[in-house]
Amino acid sequence: MKVLFIGGTGIISSAVAPLALAQGIDLYLLNRGQSMRPLPAGAKHLLADIHDDEAVEAVLSPHEFDVVVDWVAYVPDDVTRDIQRFRHRTGQYVFISSASAYQIPGGTRPITEGTPLVNPYWPYSQQKIACENILMQAHRTEGFPVTIVRPSHTYDKTAVPTTAGRYTAIDRLQRGKPMLIHGDGTSLWTLTHHRDFAQGFVGLLGHPQAIGEAVHITSDEVLTWNQIHTILARAFGLEERFVHVPSDLIHAYDPDLGAGLLGDKASCKVFDNSKIKRLVPAYNAVVPFHQGAEEIARWYQEDPRRQVVDHAMDQTIDRILAAYQSAWPAA
Repeated sequence: MKVLFIGGTGIISSAVAPLALAQGIDLYLLNRGQSMRPLPAGAKHLLADIHDDEAVEAVLSPHEFDVVVDWVAYVPDDVTRDIQRFRHRTGQYVFISSASAYQIPGGTRPITEGTPLVNPYWPYSQQKIACENILMQAHRTEGFPVTIVRPSHTYDKTAVPTTAGRYTAIDRLQRGKPMLIHGDGTSLWTLTHHRDFAQGFVGLLGHPQAIGEAVHITSDEVLTWNQIHTILARAFGLEERFVHVPSDLIHAYDPDLGAGLLGDKASCKVFDNSKIKRLVPAYNAVVPFHQGAEEIARWYQEDPRRQVVDHAMDQTIDRILAAYQSAWPAA
């Protein structure tokens, strides 16, 4: 197959691209060439800014593709542009949506692809839902060959999946300060290693039964947020020290961080993966988070320059904890 990735060097796609190449896919990447991650060996690079219509048309004009995957479409204008650009240029268009689009507050569990898409808290998810609606309407009215993929919390060795601060949260433990955990830390969460995600995703490329369908690709491992933070602390060889704070209070001090909690992480996320396993029978998530956490710790410890601290976030966490502890002195 001849496949185009728009973007293609992010956390998720950095595992998908090498696997696609290993399976013999003729892979093209269209991006600005400014990622911290190198282009995968063997991929063909089309250099252009996706928002520059003239430049994109210049590099795409000689090509048609069996599959187009847009990794960087976030708002309705992005997918409207893609429909116009690729309606006669591809046999399949894959939109990367988000499992955060599923109904918040949650209803029945586990979550299936039939769970309603409702998120009153997080603009990111609301935009993804709007994109999905446009694409499915194009599929119904003109046969646009869309496949929607909804990742949940997918990580690699560079990602630190904490409530707040990413590596800054690890740095806090190293300095004897506590990590911040939203709620009481007992809500259920699903983390998926990007190499596992890639196995399911590549199996959908060119799959005729995936056209007109939405599918999530997640791990079957379910952890509480307390377990996630404990596993991370132990992987870095640090003593566990946590403070639990209501998500509403976090939102009051940092609306951007809080929107991602109220609109995603504060709800239980347990998924039924039977659809991806039916479409891609070989799919099986095999990397448990304790192994993934060890990869994360090694990557950061190998080079201190990677240990970047967000001092503004660190100060915000301190303010949140001070406000909580002043109202609840026993915390």
